[in-house]
Amino acid sequence: MQTQSSLQPDWLRSYYFTRAAFSVIWIAAAILLAGQPRAAAFLLVVYPLWDALANLVDARVNGGLQANPSQTLNVAISTVTALAVAIALGRSNDAVPAVFGTWAILSGLLQLYTGVTRWGIYGAQWVMILSGAQSALAGGYMISQSFAAAAPTILDIVPYAGFGAFYFLLSSIWLVVAARRNAQA
Repeated sequence: MQTQSSLQPDWLRSYYFTRAAFSVIWIAAAILLAGQPRAAAFLLVVYPLWDALANLVDARVNGGLQANPSQTLNVAISTVTALAVAIALGRSNDAVPAVFGTWAILSGLLQLYTGVTRWGIYGAQWVMILSGAQSALAGGYMISQSFAAAAPTILDIVPYAGFGAFYFLLSSIWLVVAARRNAQA
């Protein structure tokens, strides 16, 4: 019989893979629909909402919202970000990279914190820590892009989503490899 703690690596493998798959699908949709303003706007709002939902589910599976304050805060920040993106889209596309950049910094730091707190428990957290740090750095870049002369588009967010997909997929693969090694030991 498996205990709750032995089920966590299984959960994280699935969770990380699902997050990677969503990001890949989002990227494909963003590239295909970049020329359609309403579809692109929808995708820009959906991305942080997905992050909020994913963090909410993961926190609940891992002891609840109270036991996971970084994810609880990330749920709130990502939800507010979706609203801020919707408002920014109604005013000026130039504000969207600044909103996404601010979100990337905050959610990246929270992801980094979550990875550090899970470091010795589940494995593969070095990837999440690296991802969180890179997200925070990418956020600064996105904010700087909001001041660029060229008008921003959804395609400016695609590389950020791409790195997220890569890191989540790498974490999932790392946990699969670790599980196989443990099974052989």
